[in-house]
Amino acid sequence: MTAPSLSAVLWDMDGTIVDTEPLWMAAETALVGSFGGSWDHEQALQLVGMGLDTSARILQDAGVRMSEDAIIDHLTDAVMEQLGQGHVVFRPGARELLAANRAAGLRNALVTMSHRRMALVVAGLLPDGTFDLVVGGDEVPRPKPFPDPYLQAAETLGIAPEQAVVIEDSPGGTRSGVAAGIATIGVPHMVPLEGLGATVLWPTLADRTPDDLRDVHERFTR
Repeated sequence: MTAPSLSAVLWDMDGTIVDTEPLWMAAETALVGSFGGSWDHEQALQLVGMGLDTSARILQDAGVRMSEDAIIDHLTDAVMEQLGQGHVVFRPGARELLAANRAAGLRNALVTMSHRRMALVVAGLLPDGTFDLVVGGDEVPRPKPFPDPYLQAAETLGIAPEQAVVIEDSPGGTRSGVAAGIATIGVPHMVPLEGLGATVLWPTLADRTPDDLRDVHERFTR
């Protein structure tokens, strides 16, 4: 039986394409501090890649006396304000690989736990047509680390999970891709990804090509 060919690349956003994690951490620290609490770096690291509803509940436990929805909106607004002021740092190699995928006929999908309105802002920083699909965290029944976001992206693109590759930087996102049965490339940024089942770990996306993605996909599906 012939293995399926690679059709699409499913990208995480925060920490994988753009280095927004410090912006989220700063917003969390300021919010907890406004209620008289403290929020350190280690606590912030535990929220990397989590669904925003889960993060909101943890922040409530840290003393933030707001509803989950209000916390999510506050944090999203704070990060979007920073993005609007030009505080955007792209991760090494991400823009280049996105463009190379398009040129090679591979579809790119953005699959993030950030809400859709923020995902569209980031997508708008890239050339028109970079993404064939955007899936926000407010559009899926269950967040990462559940497989739902990546399975939904594959279904919407009209492909089987075996025809895709996931690129992730967080433990929750890596677990999500693995649980979805998709070849998963871990590119650690702020937290380690060893032992989570990723097909391969790359230190960076710099100088990576569509052929590299196809090699990982072939290794996973053969």
